[in-house]
Amino acid sequence: MISAMSSHARLPLRVAAWLIAVMPWLLSSGATSPLAAAGATAPRVDRAFLARHWKTPIPPQGRAPAGWSALERSLVPDACGSCHPLQFSDWSGGIHARSMGPGIAGQLAEMIKTDPASARSCPACHAPLAEQSPTLIGPRGVVTNPDFDPALRERGVVCASCHVRNYQRFGPPRRDGSLAPRAPRATLPHGGVTRTPTFLASEFCASCHQFAPDGFAVNGKLVQNTYEEWKASPAAREGQQCQDCHMPDRRHLWRGIHDPDMVKSGVGVDLSVAPRAADADLTATLTITSVRVGHYFPTYVTPRVVARLSLVDSADAVVAGSVEEKAIGREVTLDLTREIADTRIPPGGRVELAYRRRLDGNTPVRLRASVTVYPDHFYTGFFEAILAGGAGAGEAQIREALAETRRSPFVIFERDVPVVPGDVQ
Repeated sequence: MISAMSSHARLPLRVAAWLIAVMPWLLSSGATSPLAAAGATAPRVDRAFLARHWKTPIPPQGRAPAGWSALERSLVPDACGSCHPLQFSDWSGGIHARSMGPGIAGQLAEMIKTDPASARSCPACHAPLAEQSPTLIGPRGVVTNPDFDPALRERGVVCASCHVRNYQRFGPPRRDGSLAPRAPRATLPHGGVTRTPTFLASEFCASCHQFAPDGFAVNGKLVQNTYEEWKASPAAREGQQCQDCHMPDRRHLWRGIHDPDMVKSGVGVDLSVAPRAADADLTATLTITSVRVGHYFPTYVTPRVVARLSLVDSADAVVAGSVEEKAIGREVTLDLTREIADTRIPPGGRVELAYRRRLDGNTPVRLRASVTVYPDHFYTGFFEAILAGGAGAGEAQIREALAETRRSPFVIFERDVPVVPGDVQ
């Protein structure tokens, strides 16, 4: 919410506009795909097609071809799902379906009053169809959109966002690589599909997952730089595309930082406890390695990963003064003016948390190691600041979004190692 942020929480308008711009795109890690493992050639990229396809806001669809059924004319995901049930089911549970969720809607409720230009720019990625915007920019300025569908806007990045332009359907090659229609287009539902390998290339994702070189940056580094991180990674050199990990087997899942199994598949965690002579210090190392992540882990400023080592007693209580932690992430101030730390792991890199403790007494204890992921760490603080300043018309939605961020953390690694003071280890 903008006015509250500006007048009370003192978070500038550009902060909220940026947060809306990247809120759902918290991609994190991915397992190596069979395609990449086989050393496949990268898909051919048609850059002219990309420029046309991702002209935003996406122009209105216009008039549907004569004779088309209501189902063929519809841009609602449920209509697509009538013939593509698996894709619809995957999309429904994925992050794209929530790209206009309460955190964004709550901010827009006030932003549309205080900074309408920024509010109109946000749907370019979050609800990119012209039919999802209440207003359009015409030759004479802002005009009411006669084709606006409020229900469609709430659905976020819908099927048509990627697959429909001027009522023409677009998609990837068939699994065998073929592109040509198998029957005359006039005989096919919605006139068939125009197929291009560009749908299988990382460049297809860059429109919403990469800031321009002169885009918003903190400490000289773009806040959203995932595509460029991928380009410099071993994954890119091996031919592994974003889709190979985040849309495995062409599933419309967009698995990322909110998915525990996805994160576990992308990083390796190892706990090493050194042999210890009697009365010697306990020493251990917790190592987190990026083994199958095609960009920095994590890629944005929003998530935080915490490695933790501590001692716990027989009652499972943490021994006072025994905790050591290391945060992995890019920490910035809430107003996005300053970078506090950047401890993210580059592709193939690692982070170590070293531990050393003198054990007193003869009470048995355990060394506990854990790695916890906080996918929405930044947003928790951001939404709290908004509410503290007064969230206005978006308060209920911001509170809902805050509650979601508090439910999102999960543990990807936890292990206890018994330690008996004085014994030889």
